[in-house]
Amino acid sequence: MPDHLQTAALVVGLATGSLLAADKPTDHSLTQETSTDKTLAEQLENLGLLYKNKDNAVIQEFWLLGRYHGHYHDTSGSNGEDTGWEDRRARIGFQTNMLHHLSLHAQAISGSDFEPAYNGFTELWARWQFDEALNLTIGQQKHRFTHDRNVSSRYMNYMERSMFTNMMALDYTPAVTLSGKVGKWDYYTGIFTNATERNMWDAFTELDSGWSFLAAGTYDLGHFLGADTSQFYGSFMHSDTNANATNFTRFENGVSGALILTEGSGSLVSEVTAGQGGAKGSAAGLHIEPGYFLTDTLQVVGRYQLATSSDEKGLNGQRRYERPAGLPAGDLYQAGYLGLNYYIAAHRIKLMTGLEYATMSHEDTLTAFIGFRMFFGPQSNAPFPGNKMLKGLW
Repeated sequence: MPDHLQTAALVVGLATGSLLAADKPTDHSLTQETSTDKTLAEQLENLGLLYKNKDNAVIQEFWLLGRYHGHYHDTSGSNGEDTGWEDRRARIGFQTNMLHHLSLHAQAISGSDFEPAYNGFTELWARWQFDEALNLTIGQQKHRFTHDRNVSSRYMNYMERSMFTNMMALDYTPAVTLSGKVGKWDYYTGIFTNATERNMWDAFTELDSGWSFLAAGTYDLGHFLGADTSQFYGSFMHSDTNANATNFTRFENGVSGALILTEGSGSLVSEVTAGQGGAKGSAAGLHIEPGYFLTDTLQVVGRYQLATSSDEKGLNGQRRYERPAGLPAGDLYQAGYLGLNYYIAAHRIKLMTGLEYATMSHEDTLTAFIGFRMFFGPQSNAPFPGNKMLKGLW
C-alpha cells in the first residue's frame, strides 16, 4: 500500500477506534441507549464528547474534535491531465464550554498529504455568550462570506466548493466578531485581518496586511414558495488590502445572496455572488445545487456553475484539478457536477463520488472523484437544512 494510503488508514483507524470509547461521556445523566433501533449516526452523535455536566459550575462540556478527508481524483483536459490521491484535510483539536458563558476552541491542521504534519491552526478563539442575541468571539476564525463558504467542509455535498468561492481565497484569520439570534435572524459580523501566519503569535501581532469587514445573516422564510423549510443567507464584504495581504485580495467589495429550500427528501440551494474592484476587475458567479435522498443514506446531488468577469483573464479555474490539467484563465466559466453520497453515519462518516465537467476559454476538463470523509466533535450551527434531513442528525 502506498505511504499516503497507509497514513490515511492510520489516521482514520486511530480516530474512529479511540473515539468510539469517547462516545460515552462521563456525565451519568446522559442515557446511553443500546437499542438496535438506533442508527449508527444516532449511536455516534456524541463522538468526541469526553465530559458533559450542565450542573458543574466550571466546565459544562469538553470535546475532542477533528476530521479527516481523503480522496482520489482523475482529471483529463484538452490541455493536460492530473491524477492522484490527496489527504485533503486532517485536523485535530478540542472545544470546551465553561462558566456557562465561555467557549474555547483550538483546531490544528496538517498540510495537504500531511506535508507538513503541523501547519498551524485553522481556528483558535474564545467566545463569550452574553445571551442568545449576543456572542463576542476573539481569535482566529472562519470568514463567512457567502453561504457556500459558510457551510463547513464536514457537511459539504460536493468534493469542493464552487470555483468562484475558492478563487476569492477566503481563509481563517484573526478577527473580532459578534454573532447571535434575534427573532428569525441569525447574524454574524466582524473585522478580520487579511493574512494568516503559521506562527500564531505573528498572526495575532503583525497586523500590517490590511483588514476586511464582514456582515452576514440568515433569515428564516418559513414555508416560502410552499417549501417545508426556506432560508435566505446574505453577506457583504469590504476588503482594504495592501502588499502584505494573503487573503481577501481579489475584490474590494463583495455581496452574496442565497436561497436554501427543502421539500420532503429534496433540497435546492441557489446563490449569486458579485465582487467589485481589484486588479483583475469585477466578476459575478452563480451556482445552483439540487439534492435528493433516494434512501435514508443515499443522496444524489447536482450543481451548475456560471461565472463572468469584466477582465478577459479575471477568472481562474479550481486550483486543484482544473488548473493542473491546463484549464486557462478567462472571462466566462461554466461547470456541471453530478454525484452520489453514501452516509454511513450521517455526515460523521460518509463516502462521496462525483463527476465534474468545466469549461473556460474554449478549453475543458473532466474530473472524476471518489472520497472518504469523517469527523468527530460538536456539530456546527451553520445553516444548511439538507444536513438535518438525515433523520434529524447533521
